[in-house]
Amino acid sequence: MAKTNAGRFFEDYVVGETIEHAVPRTVQMGERALYHMLYPARHALYSSDQFAQACGLPGSPLDDMIAFHIVFGKTVPDVSLNAVANLGYAQGRWLAPVWPGDTLRSQSEVIGLKQNSNGKTGVVYVRTTGLNQHDEPVLEYVRWVMVRKGNVDAAAPETVVPDLPGALTAQQLVVPQGLDFTNYDFTLAGEPHRWGDYEIGEQIDHVDGVTVEEAEHMMATRLWQNTAKVHFDTSARPDGSRLIYGGHVISMARALSFNGLANAQMVVGLNGGAHANPCLAGDTIRAWSEVLDKAETSAPGVGAIRLRLVATKGGDAFKLRGEDGKYLPDVLLDLDYWALMPL
Repeated sequence: MAKTNAGRFFEDYVVGETIEHAVPRTVQMGERALYHMLYPARHALYSSDQFAQACGLPGSPLDDMIAFHIVFGKTVPDVSLNAVANLGYAQGRWLAPVWPGDTLRSQSEVIGLKQNSNGKTGVVYVRTTGLNQHDEPVLEYVRWVMVRKGNVDAAAPETVVPDLPGALTAQQLVVPQGLDFTNYDFTLAGEPHRWGDYEIGEQIDHVDGVTVEEAEHMMATRLWQNTAKVHFDTSARPDGSRLIYGGHVISMARALSFNGLANAQMVVGLNGGAHANPCLAGDTIRAWSEVLDKAETSAPGVGAIRLRLVATKGGDAFKLRGEDGKYLPDVLLDLDYWALMPL
């Protein structure tokens, strides 16, 4: 009797089922140190206990994207081990900070299925929730992924495509308890620009670039216990390349956005996202942002800013799509998110 797990294929999913993902993980300061080593991450709230305490928190939580990667990584053996590509995200909300010593686990509900016309693959939609050791949700999001069929002759399931709103409203965002930016130290944060200094429609070129190397992206993906074959096994893709985990691109672009958005301290909402083109070792990731919306919150001194974050591997800044409406070939990531910033 085989004891190894070949992963799920498209025909193995059923709309409405809940998948409890294995291997909970207790997170400590080591995750932060490695995260800040892998990416040029330097937002002050996630770097200094004293800065975070001055902002009303008991200490510095772990970076928001650490929570995302760990919760995501738990799902890979059950959702995307046999994936062709991770296609997009929606309705993501950070519901509570993750602190050193917390233990995270993940569960997912299958909310949609659609077989592709080639009959060899299909798209699986899941709503994933990350929970801490108190069974409190810390993160939730929807993602959809293209998965191979194990048996191409398996009957196509009934098509169910979830209705996903285009964006979260500001009222749906969860501001961490106690967060207070009225005594915010702009000098220590690194830039003077506050919420009121940004205009809807404004575009920001983050200037810097980072070339991704083969070893570091695999190290990062292992850190999150993401076991998807396309990131490690050169036989898993027709061209023999190792596809860089999309979350690696997200974190790199978010870190690069510090130059111009140093005070967009906490990511609290993920409206949508697309990995527009594959990222491979040797690509140099650059980033630019566009301000899409702004809103005040009920927390003292705290504003919400909605941003489009675009990662590219070259080309002109601020260009996203061609005349045909399709993403330009140099665009790697198109991410729409809400962040918290001092008013």
